[in-house]
Amino acid sequence: MYKSFTMDLAGRTLTVDVGRVAKQANGAAFMHYGDTVVLSTATASEKPREGIDFFPLSVEYEEKMYAVGKIPGGFNKREGKASENAVLTSRVIDRPMRPLFPKDYRNDVTLNNLVMSVDPECSPELTAMLGSAIATAISDIPFDGPCATTQLGMIDGEFIVNPSQAQMKVSDLKLTVASTKEKVIMIEAGANEIPEDTMIEAIYKAHEVNQQVIAFIEEIVAECGKEKHEYTSCAIPEELFAAIREVVSPEDMEKAVFTDEKQVREENIRKLKDELEEKFADNEEWLALIDEAVYQYQKKTVRKMILKDHKRPDGRELTQIRPLAAEVDIIPRVHGSAMFTRGQTQICNVTTLAPLSEAQKLDGLDELETGKRYMHHYNFPSYSVGETKPSRGPGRREIGHGALAERALIPVLPSEEEFPYAIRSVSETFESNGSTSMASTCSSCMSLMAAGVPIKKMVAGISCGLVTGEADDDYVLLTDIQGLEDFFGDMDFKVTGTDAGITAIQMDIKIHGLTRPIVEGAIRTCREARMFIMDTCMKPAIAEPRKEVGEFAPKIIQIQIDPAKIGDVVGQRGKTINEIIDRTGVKIDITDDGFVSVCGVEQDKMNEAVEMIRVITTDFEEGLVLTGKVVSIKEFGAFLEFAPGKEGMVHISKISKERINHVEDVLTLGDVVKVVCLGKDKMGRISFSMKDVEA
Repeated sequence: MYKSFTMDLAGRTLTVDVGRVAKQANGAAFMHYGDTVVLSTATASEKPREGIDFFPLSVEYEEKMYAVGKIPGGFNKREGKASENAVLTSRVIDRPMRPLFPKDYRNDVTLNNLVMSVDPECSPELTAMLGSAIATAISDIPFDGPCATTQLGMIDGEFIVNPSQAQMKVSDLKLTVASTKEKVIMIEAGANEIPEDTMIEAIYKAHEVNQQVIAFIEEIVAECGKEKHEYTSCAIPEELFAAIREVVSPEDMEKAVFTDEKQVREENIRKLKDELEEKFADNEEWLALIDEAVYQYQKKTVRKMILKDHKRPDGRELTQIRPLAAEVDIIPRVHGSAMFTRGQTQICNVTTLAPLSEAQKLDGLDELETGKRYMHHYNFPSYSVGETKPSRGPGRREIGHGALAERALIPVLPSEEEFPYAIRSVSETFESNGSTSMASTCSSCMSLMAAGVPIKKMVAGISCGLVTGEADDDYVLLTDIQGLEDFFGDMDFKVTGTDAGITAIQMDIKIHGLTRPIVEGAIRTCREARMFIMDTCMKPAIAEPRKEVGEFAPKIIQIQIDPAKIGDVVGQRGKTINEIIDRTGVKIDITDDGFVSVCGVEQDKMNEAVEMIRVITTDFEEGLVLTGKVVSIKEFGAFLEFAPGKEGMVHISKISKERINHVEDVLTLGDVVKVVCLGKDKMGRISFSMKDVEA
């Protein structure tokens, strides 16, 4: 039965149609926010997937170019693989919703969001986030919702709820907050050095708006919601845990996990598994569950150690950061490099500079975002965790980590006018044991400074973890979580920033939300930690950006020309500019407002190209002295080329102070001579003279 529901959301109408389309999905919400249209569906398999120990949730965000009236590029003229924005949007939908499904649920679930129309005033990403939550809430899939998501911007100090594309472009804050009825469950932010207190205020402003949306969703569920279906629980039988504890005591497990060496811990656990497999060799059912059971046993042990005993597996204090190390210039010949090590997490970052023409072009649904000149790429090879998997290119995790580090550094980058380069920063994970994205932020900041990029301030990042008990006030925050504390803990709260404020946040949790004291505590803990990292580790390695780009980096000279002269520099079908490039070997970029960037490695060639451009864009006036090359000789004079496409003639009478009978008596093809402009002759032609040039 088709029903439609509407509410006013940030001054625009949100409409949800249920039962109108996609009726064979477990749940479907046809979303209209302004003129933005997204079809969100939730489907689940009838039976659990066998042989897995995780919840198989898949989230898709499909960008259709017809949504903005475009035909896709490329040979096939159809959408290809998901864009980076689509991947990041899928992750933002996944992160708040995953914890709300039952922990022992193993049925495949797919949340699909089809973007069919985009209104620049109404975010399709936000619409999809709400649509996924609604489709799941009204379906028969077990789900402890509803949840809602709000985006928040800040312009001139004022918060903007669900900003438009144009507003987001100039906003000092790009914040996304997801909530349940009681708590915050996901935070994603990019910020222009927003102070911690302001960020906390923004988070809970968004949380308030989420409560209005949740009340709206509850109305829809009350009328259209299906009864949740029964499912086969994949929880480990309690009798298996009891049998394991008879073989491996809690003290034995605590001893096995209590070490600061990841490899030692893994070897200790392997020995315990071998012992248990030998003990239960005759019980095939239990043997199949040993890995998951031991994982759960480790988790309970580590959580008890932290929560009750305030004892971390590697012996650190709750706020203690692992040993730090930083160095720059570890890779020769690249434009900039740095390595940052925190415990067993190690990232090497390499910066590459190029002319602005090599900036990345974007073909997406945001018509205001057509390209970006700063690109951060993150790689996570299997050897970094001691595994042997082949490389298949970046997955969603790698794209997400790269985007987080990119977002962290964008607020401190110089403008294109200050530093006319495209910048690529690549983080190579050498070793991983917790929060490589924050190590990437630190290493890339140092790498940029080593490359001579005049960033405004130093940026560092750190992750804060959490272990909770039964009550809301029973919790422990952990500074700088390692892999084990991430796996077995409840939260991974990453914050990057300068000494002035926050530049990025990404928060993942495994529980049903965070109280305000936890959020505030995590943000303030991260500030203290990143100040410590900058002062004790990063600044001793490199305290400020180098004054010039490196020896092997391209150099750029930027000049301003009259925009009306751009056509003269380019020439017919690009003939003139290509001639300059061929002669000098430089790269040339010209903006619509007349900024010309000449990029090269050899300074004399760059100066030659700049001089050509200056000559081309300078009008011939009386008294102007120029240097030209003889390109043609006639009976009446010689033609000189001053720059590609810019020529003039010297009459035979103006070549020498003495009378000559033939031009060839003084000049030959290829000669380079200096002339002075005499202005216009009686016939209105511009004339030049060699003999009147002052010595």
